[in-house]
Order: sequence, then structure tokens, then C-alpha cells
Amino acid sequence: MINEIISMNGYGLYVWSAFSFTLISFGSLFLLTKLQLLKEQKKFVYKFGSLSTKKIRAAKKQYINKEILLGTLNSKI
Repeated sequence: MINEIISMNGYGLYVWSAFSFTLISFGSLFLLTKLQLLKEQKKFVYKFGSLSTKKIRAAKKQYINKEILLGTLNSKI
């Protein structure tokens, strides 16, 4: 039973190698995207912290900045 699932009538090598390649590709893409997001969030927080209070108030009103700030706050929790 298990041998039939693994061999898949002779196509098992192709199917399992394709499945493995896809799984490894998705995992590496996820990891690279997550690392890039963390890098950009740190860069944003660094720039946002160096603004004057007037510019901070203006930045807080912008929708995209709210999303980024909430993302950094949620990841620290």
C-alpha cells in the first residue's frame, strides 16, 4: 500500500521531486519575504523616530503609516 503511494506507478520520482522543489521554493520565498519585511520595518521605525513632532502627527494621519506601525507593534508582542 505505502509502496504504491510512493512509486505512483513509476511516476513517483517525478511527482515527489516536483513536490519537494515546490515546497522548498515556497519556504525560501516566505523566509526571504519575512526577512525583507523586518528590514523595511526597522528602517521605517528608525526614520519615523527621527522626525519632528509636527511631522510625526502628519505621518500618523496617513493610512499606510498606521498599518506599518501596527505591524511593528504586533510583531513585538
